Amino acid sequence: MLGVAQITAKKLILTDIYRQARSLPGRVFFSMIHSTKGIVIRTVKYGETSLIVSIYTELFGLQSYLVNGVRTASKKGPGKANLFQPAAILELEAYHQDLKNLQRLKEFRWGYLYQHVFFNVRKNAVALFMVELLQKCLKQPEGNQALFHFLEQAFIHLDGSSDQELANYPLYFAVRFAAELGLGILNDYSTAKPFLDLREGVFAADHPAHPHFLADSYAEIVSRLLNVEEPHGLEQIKLNQESRRVLLQAFQQYYALHIQDFSVMKTLPVLQTVL
Repeated sequence: MLGVAQITAKKLILTDIYRQARSLPGRVFFSMIHSTKGIVIRTVKYGETSLIVSIYTELFGLQSYLVNGVRTASKKGPGKANLFQPAAILELEAYHQDLKNLQRLKEFRWGYLYQHVFFNVRKNAVALFMVELLQKCLKQPEGNQALFHFLEQAFIHLDGSSDQELANYPLYFAVRFAAELGLGILNDYSTAKPFLDLREGVFAADHPAHPHFLADSYAEIVSRLLNVEEPHGLEQIKLNQESRRVLLQAFQQYYALHIQDFSVMKTLPVLQTVL
């Protein structure tokens, strides 16, 4: 039997071999299995029984996975394609190679089982709005655990949100997510600074020389949203449908000004209708 010192030395040698192999792109590649959580962003059918799934993962950021055989029912029950609905939070056992564009999954299961998001029309509309926003903003395979945990908690809180919170939840998520991306609006609103300059992300005293701004009551509402630290505080912000419509359009414009190739959001008309 190997002693402790020998086992430790063997592990160090294997680790060194792995590191050297990774320094030789195109020659030697190792596929390692990692445990990570992930949020499903997009699913595309592949072949007769498989899926290609875009998942924002805790360890590796945005990744694409080929998942075989999940659309086929068997004697054991229906296929597992329902696990890959947009916004689903999963626990994954994933093969990962840094230089591959398409990874594979060894195992997958629910990481959090929603009680309402997949069945409540209004909550599902908000979830799909959130997912589309992620899809348009998260484009690089770079891990960011702090951002992942923020997103995970945002979806979980949506699932348990009250009707009063839900109405303003898309607005809350839009401003908080921008801040997590480093695009936060500086909240120094006052009556002396009644304009929100969407191009610069600041409140201003003077009318901007471009059309991308909010003024007066709308600028004040954004300031109040920025002050909300937890979603339950949304119950104190009373807005009508028109105000929410204007603000959602303004936030779409804000993202388009700051995120390259940010196109018109397809979920926005549905969201405005159901809320």
